[in-house]
Amino acid sequence: MRFLLDAEQAEFGRTLDRMLGAADTPSAVRAWAAGDPGPGRGLWSRIAETGVFALAVPEAYDGMGLLPVELAVVFVELGRHAVPGPVVETAAAAVLLAGAARDGGAAKEWLPGIAAGRAVVSLGAGPGSYVLDADAADAVFVVAGADVRRATVRGECVESADPARRLFRVEAGEVLAGDAARAVARATGLAALLTAAQSLGVGLELLRRTVEYVGQREQFGVPIGTFQAVKHRLADALLGLEFARPLVFGAALSMAGPDVDSPGAGRDVAAAKVAAGEAAYRAARAALQLHGAVGYTEELDLSLWLRKARPLRDAWGTPAQCRARVVSAVR
Repeated sequence: MRFLLDAEQAEFGRTLDRMLGAADTPSAVRAWAAGDPGPGRGLWSRIAETGVFALAVPEAYDGMGLLPVELAVVFVELGRHAVPGPVVETAAAAVLLAGAARDGGAAKEWLPGIAAGRAVVSLGAGPGSYVLDADAADAVFVVAGADVRRATVRGECVESADPARRLFRVEAGEVLAGDAARAVARATGLAALLTAAQSLGVGLELLRRTVEYVGQREQFGVPIGTFQAVKHRLADALLGLEFARPLVFGAALSMAGPDVDSPGAGRDVAAAKVAAGEAAYRAARAALQLHGAVGYTEELDLSLWLRKARPLRDAWGTPAQCRARVVSAVR
């Protein structure tokens, strides 16, 4: 089965690619890693103007409804351009608030701002988990079993493999919604899907930059890209990414269908997450090896993508957890 984007979806992706390509995202990433969210928030506002975050917000709150396929298109591009911030968590929190708050209070307070790009929020998988970019978020939410709680930052930033992924411990506070297991499952499933799409974008950019580099770097008077071993390494990375791509968009279709809460949809998301995460990580290892010592330098923009691959592989479902979900769903 082939999963092909329609003309409108493909053009939406190209528009984002052009917009982000014209922005100085490496500078925004480095500022974010240093604790200065200003440039990143400016980039966030520009992204929101295209309607990105409205894709996760119901129409009743100034959004476009939940559109997983379009969101997957978006997050591939966000990964391709290394956009910083809790982009996945904001989209997932929108789904959580829309489905969990019975009185609509939290949804009315936050969803219009999320849709318009005025509000940046983060989401944690549990009271004891690390929460991404909690210091730069306007609000932090955590799930505790079937409960949704507001949270506050506790302690200093914890070092991450990716300096632009700033992790914090949080303290759970007031309960915003109880008995919200279905909304929690949908939100965490969307977070896994969008992380998979982000991983795919990171891997594709790593591969693109590496192909460009091996065409320029020479040994023995010829580009190293002409060496058979280099070609094989790049081909393996490409195959992994291209096999992951239909899994990501197939999982997005599963989430967009009527059986979004079925075990099959959860299996599809888990399969996409493990495939995209592992493929991006392989692309990162190939990129580092083929760039040689220069690949370790902070000054090279490549490092901004290299450092994302492994954390994204493990965020919102490690490979072992995702494989276990796939196995349990087919029994």
